Amino acid sequence: MHVVEVNGIRLAYDSAGDAASPPVVLLHGRGYDHTHWAGVSGPLSRSWRVHAVDLRGHGRSDWPGAYGLDAIRDDVIGLLGHLGSRPAAVIGHSLGGMVACLVARRRPDLVDRLVLVDVPVPLPADVQVPDRPAGALPYDWAMVEQTTRHRREPDPTWAGELGLITSPTLMLAGGPESHIPQDHVADLAARIPGARLLTVGGGHDVHTARPQEFLSAVTTFLRE
Repeated sequence: MHVVEVNGIRLAYDSAGDAASPPVVLLHGRGYDHTHWAGVSGPLSRSWRVHAVDLRGHGRSDWPGAYGLDAIRDDVIGLLGHLGSRPAAVIGHSLGGMVACLVARRRPDLVDRLVLVDVPVPLPADVQVPDRPAGALPYDWAMVEQTTRHRREPDPTWAGELGLITSPTLMLAGGPESHIPQDHVADLAARIPGARLLTVGGGHDVHTARPQEFLSAVTTFLRE
């Protein structure tokens, strides 16, 4: 694991692959960490330099207590700047996918390609804060509370600026097995110019449920 100070916090990330290869940055979903990509990061690292991040409030990164999506976006922008001037392909699952959209909109010069894994459009959703699991958690519960509020009452500029994203974009949907309404995923794809939508299936965690299908779609897209 590497640790870098960005945006006032310490951000942890794991790297694999030849340092001279094109960079890929993996952003996990809520409640996970960099290890959630373990089934696909190794195969990807044969052709790309893969960096799997622990987002703030998760894993070995700092748990500062503040979890606005704009702050998480700025963490990732800081990391991309630290990794070098070469634009990266950014792959984001769920919460990480929404952050990836915000990064691509704010700093298109840093994002070569965008892959979004079962990410809903950031419009108001009827969601409630779940009950806290018992015992110690590998993430900050305040992050769950705050990101749930962001999903319920998102900043309207997030959806409004999706049409300004310029990075080539591939969206992978989890299909009817996912708890994310698939029309919300399709709506997000429709708002990003030129985005392709592919239903892989397997539920919300597409890359763990169907890793071979995930890798086939992603590697084809990244090599175009």
